[in-house]
Amino acid sequence: MEIVRMSVGPLQANAYLLLAGEAAVVVDPGAEGDLIAAELERRAKRLEAVWLTHAHFDHVGGLAELLAAHGDGAVPVLMHPADEPLLEHAVAAAARWGIDIPAPPQRTHDLAHGALLSVGGEQARALHTPGHAPGHVAFHLPGHGVVLSGDALFQGSIGRTDLPLADHGQLLASIRRELLTLPDDTTVLPGHGPATTVEAERFGNPFL
Repeated sequence: MEIVRMSVGPLQANAYLLLAGEAAVVVDPGAEGDLIAAELERRAKRLEAVWLTHAHFDHVGGLAELLAAHGDGAVPVLMHPADEPLLEHAVAAAARWGIDIPAPPQRTHDLAHGALLSVGGEQARALHTPGHAPGHVAFHLPGHGVVLSGDALFQGSIGRTDLPLADHGQLLASIRRELLTLPDDTTVLPGHGPATTVEAERFGNPFL
């Protein structure tokens, strides 16, 4: 599997392309969905699904454009159902930041903790990591030693909890339960900023 990072939108959210054979999954198309679609076309990849770590506007702002490029309704969008209120109000949330996004489609497939997912035969497991958002999930790819942590865990930081429906204590518990228990050499690919490792954050993250 190849994992391609694209930093998109005014908040420079990381969208990830998981590429295996001819298949692709996009994780968090936060903006510039047309550019993400063009990159998939350039690489001759078939979009099989979209996986959302959570539904804040900077992680779903490119969803409508990406799906339109692949036929609306043809590509399943996987999201934890606890984030449905955030998806519903994503346009209004973006507007409060002075940002305009196309309304993301509201049709999603429920994603549960522990769910096994695949792309091109490669497996990932969904880890419910609430706190930054109630339905936040991370995606662990054990065969590649990688976890896509969304906005739960960053290099030297953690997700904001001064947002609607966020909970600081819940976030810390999620990180310690689901992410810091992964092998030390696991690469952490966050929703913003550079990659890090579980070991580096366990011993060096001041918020933990």
